[in-house]
Amino acid sequence: MSSGKLNLLDFTKENIRTLHLTWFAFFLTFVVWFSHAPLKPLIMQAFDMSLAQWKALLILNVALTIPARIVIGILVDKFGPRIVYSALLVTSGFLCVAFASSQSYEQLALLRFAMGFVGAGFVIGIRMVGEWFPARQVGLAEGVYGGWGNFGSAAAAFTLPTLALIFGGDDGWRYAIGITGVIAGFYGIFFYWRARNTPKGSTYFKPKKSGGLEVTSKRDFWFYIAMNVPMYLILAVLAWKLSPSGVNLLTQTAVNVLYVGLVALFIFQFTQIYKVNKDMLKNGAPEHDKYPFKQVAVLDWAYFVTFGSELAVVSMLPAFFLETFTDLSLAQAGMLGAAFAFMNLIARPGGGYISDRFGRRKSLSIFIAGLAVGYFVLSQVGASWPVAAAVLAVMCCSFFVQAGEGAVFAMVPLIKRRMTGQIAGMAGAYGNVGAVTFLTVYSFVDASTFFMIIGASAAVVFGIVQFIEEPQGHTTEVMEDGTVQKIEVS
Repeated sequence: MSSGKLNLLDFTKENIRTLHLTWFAFFLTFVVWFSHAPLKPLIMQAFDMSLAQWKALLILNVALTIPARIVIGILVDKFGPRIVYSALLVTSGFLCVAFASSQSYEQLALLRFAMGFVGAGFVIGIRMVGEWFPARQVGLAEGVYGGWGNFGSAAAAFTLPTLALIFGGDDGWRYAIGITGVIAGFYGIFFYWRARNTPKGSTYFKPKKSGGLEVTSKRDFWFYIAMNVPMYLILAVLAWKLSPSGVNLLTQTAVNVLYVGLVALFIFQFTQIYKVNKDMLKNGAPEHDKYPFKQVAVLDWAYFVTFGSELAVVSMLPAFFLETFTDLSLAQAGMLGAAFAFMNLIARPGGGYISDRFGRRKSLSIFIAGLAVGYFVLSQVGASWPVAAAVLAVMCCSFFVQAGEGAVFAMVPLIKRRMTGQIAGMAGAYGNVGAVTFLTVYSFVDASTFFMIIGASAAVVFGIVQFIEEPQGHTTEVMEDGTVQKIEVS
């Protein structure tokens, strides 16, 4: 490979084949995951659903992804991306078809919650792409993977309303959603047949122990524990949202059981993290193996405000256009709402490329500042705006959002190779913490205030990003024979 400017032409045939296989797997998970969003009026009518119930469905859709990304990160580091991605696609295909066949709101809600696991697919590809591309090109490659994969939500918004109308009748939306599940299932089988975890001759590094991240100091151990708390708090908020005080989907007794379960799960996770790091807490970590956990924490919060806001916005944007510009049709509103996710095609690869070329911290800082301004602009959009101006504002904002996502995951594979899946899983989980947080806020406020709150959150994260360290030199991994191998990261 050349040592000059980064370019997709530098990649080998096998690199490109793997990148295409992987981004399309991610693309299908997003089509399946957000297949319901552009069909809101049809689904609401079919189940005589209230607006509060619909908003609860949006929150349920991203809730399970929080723990799922942690679990998938552990599984992919242990078993490899090939088998884990295949299994996820096949399973999500069955869940999608079951969702399309639901006969009550309760079934709809339960299956939407279960389908949150589909959103963990992103983590798998981050590890696979990180294995196939060198450090100086990984930002661009991860950007292509994430950007073209995230476009699945836009593809769903563009095509599914039209597909539902083609099938027609009261069940048109069911056929449209069900077809996406069938395609995902078959592609899962194809992916297992064609994909490989690493290039020929490369070592697939695995964590020494499973159950949690390995940290390298006592301070980082407690920092890591503290960073897990927001994930449980937002799940508790979700439980409250579904209680009689919220949308009344669950009884108070059931909600109390969930609260107890979350406490028990946190205690269990603490014990697992302690087991993984017990030797380090007693004897310290080898000097060559140390890394600063704050790198992971800063990327978590950056993804909270970038991907978290994207998930929230793509869930509500088609309805926002439909309600703000009342002369639009359902299909038109879906296509205009897709403008936000459409920018993934260039913005996320662009963010990764800029990060590769001009530095990790500087690039991420610029993108976070840009998305803060972008959301403040969106908070001013109203019925008096020309539709074209509103779409332009959405696309400009989304450029910074998705370029920021690309910059985050340009850095994730450079922290500690053997734990890339788990680091990606935690950052990805924080993206979903952001989504649930922002969607919960949206259930209480109007769209203008919703956008303004996201912008204010981004301003806070901009300050946090200044604490990140630029990756330098190399990271190290221990081979099976005990020797230490250096891996370049700059």
